[in-house]
Formats: sequence, structure tokens, C-alpha cells
Amino acid sequence: MGVAGLYFWMDVNFIAAVQLVVYAGGIVVLIIFSIFLTQQAGNSMPAPPKGRVAAALVAVLIGAVFTGRLLYHTVFAPPAKIPFSAEPSAIGLQLLSTTNFGYVLPFEAVSMLLLAAMTGCIVIAMKEKKI
Repeated sequence: MGVAGLYFWMDVNFIAAVQLVVYAGGIVVLIIFSIFLTQQAGNSMPAPPKGRVAAALVAVLIGAVFTGRLLYHTVFAPPAKIPFSAEPSAIGLQLLSTTNFGYVLPFEAVSMLLLAAMTGCIVIAMKEKKI
């Protein structure tokens, strides 16, 4: 609410409204999934197979090495000055443009990450059917 209030104060109403909608939606999803996940809070979970644990550790190690190498070899420079425009059409063009300052790749990466997280939460929250 505070960040959205600052956006409203700076007269950037569209970004303030998006801030409220995104975080209010995030809180609602968090509450719903926490209710799903606490239905079986008293039950003990079976231990994962050792092969799955080993594969997860290898994946984490590979991801950490890849991220470290990427950060080590990346030159971070201050971005060029971009003229500020708070109009929704200008925000959309900057967000989804594939030219100079387009953010389409991070936008799609975040959407895939959120989709994977939501799918994982649904799989965890599903009850097993007793045969």
C-alpha cells in the first residue's frame, strides 16, 4: 500500500493501480495455497527417493555454477537515459518491445517461473486418491 501510495503521490496512477492489483492478487493466492497446503499438516510425508534427491542436488549445483559464471563474465554498466513516460501505452511498448530497451525476455521468463510455481503448488496441494 505504501509503494502504491507513493506512485499515486507522484501522479503515476496506472503504475499505482497495477501495484495494488498485483500485490492484492498475490496475497489472495498466497492465502488460498496456504489453506490447501495446511489441510494435511498433521500427516507425515514419505521420504523422497535417493535418486531424486541426488538429481536435485546436481541441478542446484549446475544452476549455481552457471549463474556464477554468467555474473562473473557480465559487464554491468549504467543504462542509457530513457525518457520517462507514465502513459499505459508507453509502458506497454517498453515492456514488450524487442528493440533497444525491450523487456520481453524477462517478462516471459517471469511468466514461465510463475506458471511453474503455480503448477508445483497445485501438485503439492492435491490429495492422493485412495484405491
